[in-house]
Amino acid sequence: MRIPQLSPILSEALHRNPVLTADLGRLRSDSHNEDKHLKRLLWYLLGGTRGGPNRAEIIKTLQNRPCNANQLAETLRVDYKTIQHHIRILEENGLVSLANKGSYGAVLFLTAKMEEALPILDEIWGKIGKRKISATTKE
Repeated sequence: MRIPQLSPILSEALHRNPVLTADLGRLRSDSHNEDKHLKRLLWYLLGGTRGGPNRAEIIKTLQNRPCNANQLAETLRVDYKTIQHHIRILEENGLVSLANKGSYGAVLFLTAKMEEALPILDEIWGKIGKRKISATTKE
């Protein structure tokens, strides 16, 4: 079995936690294990790191409408460089994608993987509740 290449942040987390590494080694292609892996990834990125609340806010904002990094910085009242950092992490982990990457004002979208995982995001935030984030809107 071939394990896909991991982002540097997830690789570092797995290196520090041999239990997660062992679980990753047993990963199969069936959807149950993929969901379990995605849930662990979201727990790490949103609930296990200091920047998790900002990343969750970015995802919630993009859920409502696509926008660029500058618009996210204004909407969330966070420094532009901070937004860029979080976008890079979310993109490396396949949760957001950029239209016209590299161009000025590139618009961000949630990936299909992240859209399917929105209930997991809501579950994580229901348990952590460190910071109030936007309520999920159903359209």
